[in-house]
Amino acid sequence: MNNSIGKRLEQYTIKRPQEVLVVTAEVNGELDQIAIYKGFSSSLMRPTAFDPEVPVLPNDAKILTIDRVASPYNPQSPRYIEQEITWDSMQALLLEVGV
Repeated sequence: MNNSIGKRLEQYTIKRPQEVLVVTAEVNGELDQIAIYKGFSSSLMRPTAFDPEVPVLPNDAKILTIDRVASPYNPQSPRYIEQEITWDSMQALLLEVGV
């Protein structure tokens, strides 16, 4: 299994399909927001590659915060489970579900 940051977060959402992760990160020196749901990632701020092998969240991205949101995700009225989680705190949740 690929243990990249993005793949681990995607696996988390497969194990917790009632959640959407909204990741705020710095990618290639630019701010990006990425929604991750049921194993798929999509940028909310820039085009997402059609090829699923091209990571939306590269390993060298700097994760600033992660929000856990109840699905379905409505950007106008998100139902937050937890906001502004650090990468260190998120890793504990990843271990909790075994990814």
